[in-house]
Amino acid sequence: MLARVNDCSPVPAHTDKTHNDKQYSISSSLPAFAQEAVSNRPKIRFRRTWIAAMNGARKAYWQEFRQGWRPLAAATIGLSAGLSLNAYVTSIFGPYLIDAFGWSKAAFALVGSLTLVTLVMIPVAGRLTDLFGVRAVAITGIIGYPVSLLLLSMLQGDIGVFYLLILLQAIFCIGTTTAVYSRVVAQEFTAGRGLALAICACGPALVGAAASPALTAFNEAYGWRAGYQALAIFSTGLGLLTLLLLPQVDREAMARQRRSRNARRDYGGIVRTPAFWALLAGAFLCSLPHALAYSQIKLMLQEHGVTPLQAGYMVSVFAGGVLLGRFGTGVALDRFPTPIVAALVMGLPAIGMLILATGNAPLSLLVLAVVLVGLSFGGEADVLAYAAAQYFPMEIFSSVTGLLISSVGVAIGAGSVLLSYTLSISDNFQLYTSIAGVTVFVGSFCFLFLARLHPAPIVAAEAASS
Repeated sequence: MLARVNDCSPVPAHTDKTHNDKQYSISSSLPAFAQEAVSNRPKIRFRRTWIAAMNGARKAYWQEFRQGWRPLAAATIGLSAGLSLNAYVTSIFGPYLIDAFGWSKAAFALVGSLTLVTLVMIPVAGRLTDLFGVRAVAITGIIGYPVSLLLLSMLQGDIGVFYLLILLQAIFCIGTTTAVYSRVVAQEFTAGRGLALAICACGPALVGAAASPALTAFNEAYGWRAGYQALAIFSTGLGLLTLLLLPQVDREAMARQRRSRNARRDYGGIVRTPAFWALLAGAFLCSLPHALAYSQIKLMLQEHGVTPLQAGYMVSVFAGGVLLGRFGTGVALDRFPTPIVAALVMGLPAIGMLILATGNAPLSLLVLAVVLVGLSFGGEADVLAYAAAQYFPMEIFSSVTGLLISSVGVAIGAGSVLLSYTLSISDNFQLYTSIAGVTVFVGSFCFLFLARLHPAPIVAAEAASS
């Protein structure tokens, strides 16, 4: 009986030690590579877990695109068939209208000032999108833009009518712009939001690049009136496709959300959010050089001794930098911290501007400067939309985005005034590029301030507490 009790007694402590010593002696008798494998077993397990997690994240990343291709396609096509096309087609029709009606170039150039009304309309469109949804706001522009093109094809020579039609376009077709369509992308994508926004933003540029030569050839063959009519048909077709692809919205849920929104509370929450002021200041300061990129880049390059042919090639390099900047920024935002990516992308023109401020930069450095400006020019829309989705609740995404886009427009206008003033007192671009380089450098640090802030939905919290 005592023997049975002893058999059931606990194993002495020295037995564990002996067992461990036995394990140690076994492992020490193994070859060196096997000993390393045994000792690194936890590291190997961690590495396998990390690789599995990365594979899972990569699968989830592309799964979003497989599931969300319809809203992404709708936003991309919608942007490519609306008001954004004016940036490419207005200059194509300009020479034909001037020749047909005898307008002066100065009178035709005034049409650019009419688009300043978009600085007011974009925030309005953004707010309406938050209240009524993308489809309800976009449909006005989807219908209105082709109608305005048909009316432009009927011009009889009164430039006042031309101004009026362009002004009406800016008011009623504002629903086909980024502040509206980017919301559906930001809603549907999380892991791949940066790349999805980049794809959406590239739509108008790709369509404009492809359609511009074809539209010019069509105008030469059939006349500018037929060109406007063909463009109206093209816009109508893409607009209908956009409506088919846009996801349906629960109207009752949208109505409940609309009743719960309060403009004073929402905008009060926005302006009390430090992230908004960091984004606003960064966007404004970093966008001042855009005035140079829009209209003066070729003249500035020629000032550096670049031949007209070389300048033409460098403008193409700039366009390539814009596309690369959009996609590169989108991918980077999906993988790295937003403040770091924003500061780097938006701060790139600082280096470019300081290179251009030197009066004797070699051609290779001039090319680098143009590429850096183009990269930032392309990545800007991605940075602002992505940051708005990250630091603000989706219920007010378009309201915030509209304000940030308008700040970019104001910066371009201010940059144009600054450029005109510096050219009047120095007759060269060096003073302007020096000032712009400093402002961009300061603006890039504004984005770094976001690193101190948490992506907290402040407005949503206020709404919940009220």
